[in-house]
Amino acid sequence: MRVVFGVLGPVTAWDGAGHTIALKGPRHRAVLARLIVARGHVVPVSRLAEDLWLDPPAGAVGAVRTFVAALRRALEPQRPPRAPARLLVTEGPGYALRAEPGAVDAWCFEDEVAAAATLPPEDALTRLDSGLGRWRGPAYAEFADEFWARTERSRLAELRLHAVERRAGARLALGRAGQVVPDLDAHVTEHPWREDAWRLLALALYRTGRQGDALAVLRRARTLLVEQLGVDPGPGLRRLEADILEHAGHLETASHPTSTDRAGAAAERVWARATAAYDRTVASGARTRLESAVGLLRHLAVTGGGGLEAAREHRVAAIAAAGELGDPELTARVIGAYDVPAIWTRSDDPRQAAWVVAAAERTLTALPSDGHPSARARLLATIALESRGTRSARGPEAAGQAERIARELDDPTLLAFALNGAFMQSCYRAGLAPHRDGIGAELVALSARHGLTTFEVLGHLIRLQARGALGDFPGADGHASAADRLAERHELPLVGVFTRWYRALRLAATGSAPDDEAESAYRDAAAALDGAGMPGLERGLLPLALLSVRLRRACPTPVDEQIDWGPYAPWTRPLVLLAQDRRDEAAVALREAPDPPYDLLFEALWCLLAQAAVGIGDRETMERAHRALSPAAAELAGAGSGLLTLGPVSRHLDDLTAALRHAR
Repeated sequence: MRVVFGVLGPVTAWDGAGHTIALKGPRHRAVLARLIVARGHVVPVSRLAEDLWLDPPAGAVGAVRTFVAALRRALEPQRPPRAPARLLVTEGPGYALRAEPGAVDAWCFEDEVAAAATLPPEDALTRLDSGLGRWRGPAYAEFADEFWARTERSRLAELRLHAVERRAGARLALGRAGQVVPDLDAHVTEHPWREDAWRLLALALYRTGRQGDALAVLRRARTLLVEQLGVDPGPGLRRLEADILEHAGHLETASHPTSTDRAGAAAERVWARATAAYDRTVASGARTRLESAVGLLRHLAVTGGGGLEAAREHRVAAIAAAGELGDPELTARVIGAYDVPAIWTRSDDPRQAAWVVAAAERTLTALPSDGHPSARARLLATIALESRGTRSARGPEAAGQAERIARELDDPTLLAFALNGAFMQSCYRAGLAPHRDGIGAELVALSARHGLTTFEVLGHLIRLQARGALGDFPGADGHASAADRLAERHELPLVGVFTRWYRALRLAATGSAPDDEAESAYRDAAAALDGAGMPGLERGLLPLALLSVRLRRACPTPVDEQIDWGPYAPWTRPLVLLAQDRRDEAAVALREAPDPPYDLLFEALWCLLAQAAVGIGDRETMERAHRALSPAAAELAGAGSGLLTLGPVSRHLDDLTAALRHAR
């Protein structure tokens, strides 16, 4: 079993499936941490005892040996009795940890920072993002006061600060000055003595057209250095200040074309002037501000992360404000203008979604009968989108009505929005991948003709999912590449989250890589979800993906009670209980499990229930699962999500058929 160790935060260990290994008490973790610090060298037992206790008791050496024995059982649970340990080995007077080069997060971080130093900016940025993404908190967090950890903690902390600044430099070199400013501002606030960070922040501000702010930052740095450290700024800061005052040409010319920075600075100036003019011209209480705000929120939502979360929050505020004005036509425009493409069929915030649906339904009722049909269609499309993943009959009905109106009006933008609603309501039974493929194909063609970039991306992602469900991975690859190209050209960072998950699915589904490589790809994909602003997608997804790899290889089901299965717990719990040999509890959990929601994991969750039912011998659930899955006999279970798969549905149907025959 491969074991991965984490010290960039609380000291922990994970098994090959990504599950946390129970390391017992703090002194067990201290022994492990001390051996990781030693980097494979032998640490004598007596030294370990001295490191664990300020005044080692009489039985300290024996206690250390007990800790080591417990760690060995935890790290190598399948090691036969009396077989030599492979990881935590005995050598001479002590112990050593023989971890693989890539098995400790701190070592991987160091390798990535070192590699970035020799790479061009784009590749360096990828490595630095990966390395910094490994940090979960201060290194060796719970051993901050231990003298044996201090040097290593200090070294890693300094390397992390260096990596943050190197990453900022790479982004500057790629013309992404606007992205750099918020991170560097927080960085210098927390670490005000780092002159290079101040230099990078001032340069980034200058390149976004904020010369005054750049000079103010340099003055702030000077004040801190002089008043609190008693030193003058170094030559780098002094030279930059003089260059900014002189508008030195080389400030616009880093290791990339000058046009990129100049365009970024020009865009910043245009934005500042346009928003200032809007504020001067449009009265503060004007209703048009609400519609303008929603237009801005549409663009904010596709930036991902905090932008998506903020867009959702402010959208609700805009709808509420419009409703208070008592103008149903204005409210319809405010609700319907938020036509942000959606690919995941589970809501990120079900309560908010229900609130938006209710507001849209009230507005539909209040609209005058002679109102423009496009406003009605947009409200209907909104209802279809926001009621996704539920079993409400209203969602499919609204989707059909919106699509019919859009086709009658021959409005391509409205039709794209309506087709998105139709897609969200296309999981009402198993086996509908061909139907969704048709929706995606129409979206791609329609959007390409009319320049609807975000909906064109959506169409490619829908087809990626559908072709994957049908086992057509070359076709899915083409749509993934097309989506990535559009995302890069139009600055749509969330697209990469889905294409990265797809590529992990492809590795797992095709068997083109060992299981540990597929699992590693899934962990990387899950890391990309952090901060992406899609809570309805991220929670529980990684454990479910890793479980899918194990089940396809007939590996044991994870039994760790600490695994957070998120919203998928009702469908994984029966299998987990079976793996713990808690058959009666598993049977109860299976009976209590609801039918899977109508979303892109519908078939996958039914397959989990099917496997549990076969293991328990629950004839009723086996029959229900067989009926539910039969329409998808030609598909890969779960692959329609573009995220994971439990293999061919036909295999699960065969297992059910055999078990039902045997049960007679």
